[in-house]
Amino acid sequence: MPKDGPQPVERELPTDEARDLLALVRDLVQREIKPVAAEQEAAGVFPRETFRLLSEAGLLGLPYPEEYGGGGQPYQVYLQVLEELAAARLTVGLGTSVHSLACHGLAHFGSKEQRTEWLPGMLGGGLLGAYCLSEPSSGSDAASLRTRAVRDGEEWVLNGTKAWTTHGGVADFYTVLARTGEEGPCGITAFLVPADAEGLSAAAPEHKMGLNGSPTAQVHFDGVRVPEARRLGDEGQGFTVALSSLDSGRLGIAACAVGVAQAALDEALAYTAEREQFGRPLADFQGLRFMLADMATQIEAGRALYLAAARRRDAGQPFARQAAMAKLFCTDAAMRVTTDAVQLLGGYGYTVDFPVERYMREAKVLQIVEGTNQIQRMVVARHLAGPESKG
Repeated sequence: MPKDGPQPVERELPTDEARDLLALVRDLVQREIKPVAAEQEAAGVFPRETFRLLSEAGLLGLPYPEEYGGGGQPYQVYLQVLEELAAARLTVGLGTSVHSLACHGLAHFGSKEQRTEWLPGMLGGGLLGAYCLSEPSSGSDAASLRTRAVRDGEEWVLNGTKAWTTHGGVADFYTVLARTGEEGPCGITAFLVPADAEGLSAAAPEHKMGLNGSPTAQVHFDGVRVPEARRLGDEGQGFTVALSSLDSGRLGIAACAVGVAQAALDEALAYTAEREQFGRPLADFQGLRFMLADMATQIEAGRALYLAAARRRDAGQPFARQAAMAKLFCTDAAMRVTTDAVQLLGGYGYTVDFPVERYMREAKVLQIVEGTNQIQRMVVARHLAGPESKG
């Protein structure tokens, strides 16, 4: 290994602008995010100022049109930015991905008037978003959600509870999926709800095994009135909005997973190069070298998989199957790589003195969020073999 430690990932970027963007991100990561990541995660500090800084730098709206304040970057570039952020601190990388997910409904299904009015503030105006789909009784079975929106003149009245909401209680706006009609996916509609709406409140954050700096909370809607102008897409189109958002969001999770895995590999490389046993560095032992090689291979394969899916998205081709594959593979790989990193560091890997134990705890949640990996397997199989027989 080079004497100055692990080297930055060599990236294939389509333009000089993209290369400059990655350089900016790496500089920001080294100055503002990485130095305080361990301390703030241990203390459960939500990095709101970091998200404001990302917004000012144009990094919260990268994959959205420049005419609305976005960065106009292809998804393959945006995802590599996410990977860099997540490698420094998953709370920041995942939070950026969730914010992009919350903007998706308005950007892709909102009217021209809606996008003109609200999207600039969401993409570059310092606002932070959250996405409300899951509920206490409907996680993987999202089409069975019970939060209801009832029309009252030119308004909709929302009642219900959403669960597992990243940024719950700290977001400035929520993209909310609610039932407006019959049971099942055809009765769901999407709404853009401001955080200061009367009747909207958040419960205390969940106590989690990782991502302590990222609040995850239930969000309650008690007679929340939303103007008709804040309905996104057609009435009953909400499940289509949700699935479209999740296809893109799953690529964000895949990129974050690769970032966490890369951070764990870098830590393991540095440790095994410096630590000596039996008179020579750990990195000289073939068994450990093979572990490092396997870790690096899984990371490279995951990166290639999410970038291939992103390029399909950028080209306007179907990418739902590839997104599910990327989310599945990259998050499973992150769990394996971070576990191996802990093993390579031995007893030190199990202490908070080194970050690999945090990476392992954080990797676990990536196998669960935005569709568990069991759901991803169902999605892939459905694309390959068709819907399951009901008989």
